[in-house]
Amino acid sequence: MTMIAPSAAHRRATVALGVCLVSFTAFWAAQRGAQVSMIDLMVYRAEGAAVRAGDDLYALRATAAHLPTTYPPFAALLFTPLPLLDPAHLRTLATAGNLALLVMFVRLSLKLVGHARVETAFWVAAPAVWCEPVWTTLRYGQINLLLAVLVLWDLTRRPAGGSDRWTGVGLGLATAVKLTPALFLAFLLATGVVDRLRGGGGAPWLRHARGAAVVFAAASVLAAGVLPYDSWRFWTDMVFRASRVGQTEDTANQALRGVLARLLHTPDPGAAWAVCAAVTAVLGLAVAVRAELLGRRPWAVCACAVTALLISPVSWTHHWVWCVPLVLLLWTRGRRTAAAGALLVFCSYAPWWVPHGTGRPELHLSAVELIPSAVYAGVGALFLALAGTSLPGAGPDGVRVKP
Repeated sequence: MTMIAPSAAHRRATVALGVCLVSFTAFWAAQRGAQVSMIDLMVYRAEGAAVRAGDDLYALRATAAHLPTTYPPFAALLFTPLPLLDPAHLRTLATAGNLALLVMFVRLSLKLVGHARVETAFWVAAPAVWCEPVWTTLRYGQINLLLAVLVLWDLTRRPAGGSDRWTGVGLGLATAVKLTPALFLAFLLATGVVDRLRGGGGAPWLRHARGAAVVFAAASVLAAGVLPYDSWRFWTDMVFRASRVGQTEDTANQALRGVLARLLHTPDPGAAWAVCAAVTAVLGLAVAVRAELLGRRPWAVCACAVTALLISPVSWTHHWVWCVPLVLLLWTRGRRTAAAGALLVFCSYAPWWVPHGTGRPELHLSAVELIPSAVYAGVGALFLALAGTSLPGAGPDGVRVKP
């Protein structure tokens, strides 16, 4: 029998996969050595148990930290299988699942920026698991990577202006689980409206936004049918209580609201945050819409994601897993210095350098300590400024969607 030698591409992919598995194994050992509790995963498990038992979902206080339920009721429906596993097995499954999702997220991020080689995903995922947002996502057992994969899958799966029955499904489901991705729906809607006003029709974006909105509404109605009381409580009361998520000034909060709380030494920045968030939302969406209409979808998607993180009342450090496509975009577009700087920031664990913990020390940070306590938000703001000032006037870049 004649043996067929493996191709060079196959050998490269095998080596990359091996390096990635070694990195993931070391990561898993480090997590076990740190005896991480995966506290957020335990909250999800408690939410699933509350739904199964018919308990009041938003009266729940789970784990030794007495953490509340903060997601919409649809998320709790998805968590109902979790109590079937004991905590140890659930932690193992969640870690393995998040590592697989990281590879998928990197793969979709590379597809977004136009570099789709399989081995590249493994090479990037191997070090990406050690950056602070990804590390913390796995440490807490969070669902950030799942939501980011749903969003990117939806925004990269179709060519120019195409659509089918799956259009909007990823965005709609992600928004039904957690409200932050809703800004992508606003982005698609705004792009379609602007294009229509310019005489272009705007059909692809409006169709995409409509599909996502229908899926979001259907998921929310389903949750209301199963959990009517909890749904009523969430949409009429809990959704407006940002303070339930945690202390605004916590150094882990890298949203504008957290930065302003620390800067102004107050747990409630009030009108200052409302004004800053409104201005950032308008400017960020303007950058994203302009990039999209120029055919620069990678810039548009990253600008929208960063804007959502900045204007959200709370964006914990682990929410910033969007640093992965952001760094890849800057690197592949020749912005090597900016990419290296952003990578350094997200791998530095800088927000944890400042005093934090009991006693609310973040309300009394010095001028020097305020800098590392705001680095993620600072990178996000600089990225929006770079995108807004450096986008060329024409020409395709990545996935062109303008009809």
